Amino acid sequence: MSQNKALGVGLGFTAGYVDTLGFVSLFGLFTAHVTGNFVLIGSELARPSHGVLIKFLAFPSFVGAVALTRMIVIWLERQGKTPLRTLLAVQIAFLAAFMLLGYLALPIQSTDALLALLAGMAGAAAMGVQNAASKLAFSDIAPTTVMTGNVTQLVIDLVDILRGSADAAVRGRMAKFLWPIVAFGLGAIAGAYAYLYAHFWALLLPIAILGWFAATDQGA
Repeated sequence: MSQNKALGVGLGFTAGYVDTLGFVSLFGLFTAHVTGNFVLIGSELARPSHGVLIKFLAFPSFVGAVALTRMIVIWLERQGKTPLRTLLAVQIAFLAAFMLLGYLALPIQSTDALLALLAGMAGAAAMGVQNAASKLAFSDIAPTTVMTGNVTQLVIDLVDILRGSADAAVRGRMAKFLWPIVAFGLGAIAGAYAYLYAHFWALLLPIAILGWFAATDQGA
């Protein structure tokens, strides 16, 4: 497995895992992307039930993490350093905060509780870093956090392959988008079941995955 493919699979799995764990544990919070939270905010405002505050706070947390990632990349590039390991370390730190704050918040009966709010913000920040890093440092791999565009491109390429009009570049691109999609789906399933058995300690798995990439040449 090539370095880029391994990184795409690992990050795709992490995104699906963390996003689903956040959704299950924090009353429908999407940590990996803001689109779903916009929909949920609209739904909550129209038909109030629970959890609207945490979805509002997730947005500035996500945006702040994206801005932080951009500043880190600029700072490191000015020093002639590659940002990959640093960005992975920042994401690990946010995931660790998500895990510890979530554990301290248990049992979560309302997402309006302070520790639950902070846990959700940390989770959104972690995935904000990954979203920004995919554009700033991981541009050679397919997006790993939002699968809509990936699935669209995959289907377009598959149709061209079946029509017999695809060249080697199209076939290579199809493989590039396929594996993060598969990994994201598997991560989503794993994240849901892991939370049932280990609660927020289940976040140790994506932390370990990111740590491995940061510690080896895969993250260089």
